[in-house]
Amino acid sequence: MPDDDTLIATLRLARTENVGPVTFQRLIGIYGNPAAALEALPELSQRGGRKRALKPASRKEAEDELNRTREFGGEYLVWGRDGYPEALAPLPDAPPVLAAYGHTHLLARPSIAIVGARNASATGLKMAEILSEGLSARDFVIVSGLARGIDASAHKFAVESGTIAVLGNGIAHAYPKENADLQTRIRETGLILCENPPDTAPQSTLFPRRNRIIAGLALGVVIIEAARRSGSLITARQAAEYGREVMAVPGAPLDPRSHGCNNLIRDGATMVGDIDHVLEAVQPLM
Repeated sequence: MPDDDTLIATLRLARTENVGPVTFQRLIGIYGNPAAALEALPELSQRGGRKRALKPASRKEAEDELNRTREFGGEYLVWGRDGYPEALAPLPDAPPVLAAYGHTHLLARPSIAIVGARNASATGLKMAEILSEGLSARDFVIVSGLARGIDASAHKFAVESGTIAVLGNGIAHAYPKENADLQTRIRETGLILCENPPDTAPQSTLFPRRNRIIAGLALGVVIIEAARRSGSLITARQAAEYGREVMAVPGAPLDPRSHGCNNLIRDGATMVGDIDHVLEAVQPLM
């Protein structure tokens, strides 16, 4: 793990306004380390014609975030450092830092993401249960976003074998509140990853960013029930861009929750209906 001074410099750079994942990677590539990149920010702002210099988080803000993360038992996975998820590292928008709570060794096992509708049908929930339980028994780690519905069902039936939940908010919040106990169980037996500081409240703009982490971690993504404008379709699109397998469970044409999945299949996603279909689809990526 990086020493605390390096972690603090990394957090300051990562939390700098207008320094996203792509810019973070570029700065580290040019300057070699976050401390040197921070020193160069004023000159870069001036050279870029900005009226206001890029303002990194203060050292105190970074120290407070680091201490708060440790209060919850977390550690940081830093892009470009040992321990960072190998599946995420090559991505152009890989998170600069991820707070990890739980068992990081799960990142070394092959994983499959299962996501879908929040207002899932009984059939959809059952399918999530079957796939999650069956794939866990084959030593796959199930990745999802801890939302209600399909996500929660996928986590629930993989929690004893090890599941990874990627939060769009910070660890201090359980969202939705009904998943608070499940979130605690995952911290105990699985792994929770957060790109944001611990006290970050749930915000709609953060969840699409969360979805790219889900897509990037997994060999493939299974979509179970998704409306035409579902956030799960964002995950599917990102998975395709990253070269992951996109799989969808077909549904009744008259059920709005099936429109997104049926359209994915029509556009080339792999249709899956059982564990063997999923295993066959991801086998070339293993």
